[in-house]
Amino acid sequence: MGFANRVLNLQAEGAYAVLARAQELEAQGREILHLEIGQPDFQTFPHISKRGIQAIRDGQTRYNPPGGLSALREAIAADAGLRRGIEFSPTQVVVGPGAKPGLFFPTLALIEPGDEVIYPDPGFPTYAAMIEIAGGTPVPVPLVEENNFSFDLQAFEERLSKRTKLIILNSPANPTGGVMPLTDLEYIADAAQAHNCWVISDEIYARLIYDKRPAPSIISLPGMKERTILVDGFSKTYAMTGWRLGFGIMPEALAERVELLLTHSVGCTATFTQVAGIEALRGDQEVVDQVTVEYQRRRNRIIAGLNAIPGVRCQLPAGAFYAFPNIKSFGLSSHQMAARLLDEGGVAVLAGTDFGPGGEGYLRLCYATSLEIIDRALARMAAFLGSL
Repeated sequence: MGFANRVLNLQAEGAYAVLARAQELEAQGREILHLEIGQPDFQTFPHISKRGIQAIRDGQTRYNPPGGLSALREAIAADAGLRRGIEFSPTQVVVGPGAKPGLFFPTLALIEPGDEVIYPDPGFPTYAAMIEIAGGTPVPVPLVEENNFSFDLQAFEERLSKRTKLIILNSPANPTGGVMPLTDLEYIADAAQAHNCWVISDEIYARLIYDKRPAPSIISLPGMKERTILVDGFSKTYAMTGWRLGFGIMPEALAERVELLLTHSVGCTATFTQVAGIEALRGDQEVVDQVTVEYQRRRNRIIAGLNAIPGVRCQLPAGAFYAFPNIKSFGLSSHQMAARLLDEGGVAVLAGTDFGPGGEGYLRLCYATSLEIIDRALARMAAFLGSL
């Protein structure tokens, strides 16, 4: 029996394939140092977990409105608006089980066959997948190392067309850690308005920024609130990856359509998870600041260590928790290098091409792990790369 065309090109995320191989090696008695999975190594902050547990004990385990609890939508609108200097209504907020519905469902609601969607390359693999499933044409735009992994604006301009319906941005970015500067966002905003495009701004790492540098949001620019879908969530900021809680903020008419898609797909997001989310937003934020300081220490350590390895160069990322070193001087493809680092060096990393063709010549390392593991992984990488 055949499958529908919309699923024929779907592939797993590279991180899971590398994790599976790493676990095979561990089952054989090998010690593997894990830098492949992009999630915090911290446990969910205690006050958030306690509130979620209490919600279960109180019987908050039943269905709730598909768009989310009113109290959580209010909290999200207030917090997101305060951080971006604009005002949101709770009716613009749609809560989902993770941030991916906030990416996927607006794309399904907006894109029809023949529509083109611009997205970053290298970028989060779900972008290309959701464009194709919606029937759109993926149009990748390179992220340029020399521009701190922001868009190649000349390529962006060349790839805009009368068929462009949607532009996807991710800042701070996975896999590069790059933050798009305000001047680039202004350029893209002008283009979006001139071509009457929608914009999805994936800001899941918005709180994880370093050196007191700003991470501006395109939704804050004049004329952009009416055409931007802001996507964020709780996984990275509050170490809540397994709770599955995210949201999108968008114009109300689109929010109504997206809520219907949620209704007919997942139904609703767990009530006790949303109660924990309210606590995350309204509770003590000091722990977020403390964790960000720790991530910055780890970033500084891993970037310095990578740049000390002959043949490797790596920019200092401004946000998220990823390093994206350039390994082109070794003459191996990204997949060859990642595979050999795992099999011969005992370090699990991702090939840059797991995030698109534009990632060729790079690796992605997640430094959401201890300084001890970072140091040991760097030592193993230096020894392996020195043997090439």
